[in-house]
Amino acid sequence: MPAPLFEIETSPILPDRADVVVIGGGIVGVSAAYYLARRGVTVALVEKGRIGAEQSSRNWGWCRQQNRDARELPMATESLSLWDRLAGEIGEDLGFRRCGLLYLSDDDAQLTAWAKWRDFAVGEGVVTHMLSSEEASARGSATGKRWKGGVFSPTDGTADTARAAPMIARGIIAAGGSVHQFCAARGLETMGGRVSAVVTEKGTIRTATVIHAGGAWASSFLNQYGIRFPQSAVRQSIMSVSPGATGLPEALHTAEISVTRRSNGGYTLAISGRARVDPTPQQLRYARQFVPMFLRRWRSLAIGNLEGWKSGHETLARWKLDAPTPMEAMRILDPTPDPRQIAETHARAQRLLPGLKSVPVAARWAGYIDSTPDGVPAIGELAGLPGFILAAGFSGHGFGIGPGAGHMIADIVTGAKPIVDPRPYRPERLEGSAFGKVAEF
Repeated sequence: MPAPLFEIETSPILPDRADVVVIGGGIVGVSAAYYLARRGVTVALVEKGRIGAEQSSRNWGWCRQQNRDARELPMATESLSLWDRLAGEIGEDLGFRRCGLLYLSDDDAQLTAWAKWRDFAVGEGVVTHMLSSEEASARGSATGKRWKGGVFSPTDGTADTARAAPMIARGIIAAGGSVHQFCAARGLETMGGRVSAVVTEKGTIRTATVIHAGGAWASSFLNQYGIRFPQSAVRQSIMSVSPGATGLPEALHTAEISVTRRSNGGYTLAISGRARVDPTPQQLRYARQFVPMFLRRWRSLAIGNLEGWKSGHETLARWKLDAPTPMEAMRILDPTPDPRQIAETHARAQRLLPGLKSVPVAARWAGYIDSTPDGVPAIGELAGLPGFILAAGFSGHGFGIGPGAGHMIADIVTGAKPIVDPRPYRPERLEGSAFGKVAEF
């Protein structure tokens, strides 16, 4: 079952040329194209399926600073400010609200770790409150139990995953850019060692700058040119329930279950970190880089099936520019949700939050969350391929920081002072990458 998604109409005619071509219509790609179009840059965005149809509509919708990696925190903070302004700029409701995020726990070690992060965050200007047992239990009264403690981050919030990317795409068109759905980018052309065009299934767009924000497809795309990008995806299953529950927190995280209120009054339910690892050729190739991450998460990960192998997003195969590619065979990654995980998610949610017991299930879906070995995205121009900017490996954090990432990419392209320091995101930092070694093509 696909995740809920608001579908939009986009530009029917592919341009012959553009200053910038963005590959990928998720939250990062549409944000980069939007901020470029607002600066008068001629930009065309191509998406093999529908805008926002993959992981950008399949996540929790959290826009958070709380518990961010120190490298991502500045981008998270800037992104919240951008989320504040986007609806007014575009004239469309993205469902963003600073409702605050509530974390509850009975684990002393976890509470200590949250307190340590709070102490760090204070120095970064981030407001977060440690909660006593009484405060946590009061904020979590919908659970009907007493908690040891918790955290409340009042300036964090959520946005509507079904609307955010599509509405920003409308903003691109309103600002003078073009957006093209069901238009897969098959590959690149070069001239004098740098990018000169993007070849799509519907024609070629001449350009000197390409931004690849293709999510789980990024490594297989780069592999066409002998570029090694260590990337691996896991399959996470999520569900939602219909409106009807009352008195629940807007956004709640516990070790048992995480719950997020949707714009329609229903709730998204998920078990944090729980996922299936579907073996793929690409996972086998980069196994050594990802083993440490998988070992740290062994309690929440389980071996999956061959669905990921068949989907084609982590293939090592080479394809031709004049023939259909795996991206055209799989327009939208819509993996099968794990029925056992869905059943456990629902049971946990009803057990922890009795108010959900009488509310019917609305939808079930799964998504592939692409990661880098260190859990931080790779963003930047590849030294071995001038004019090509990678923006991938957001490791399950991309929705909330999408606007900031897109703004930073637009800054890099236009030569403006970056909204945040781009150096921590340099692709070259990743062990086992080969961003400076590009095969002739």
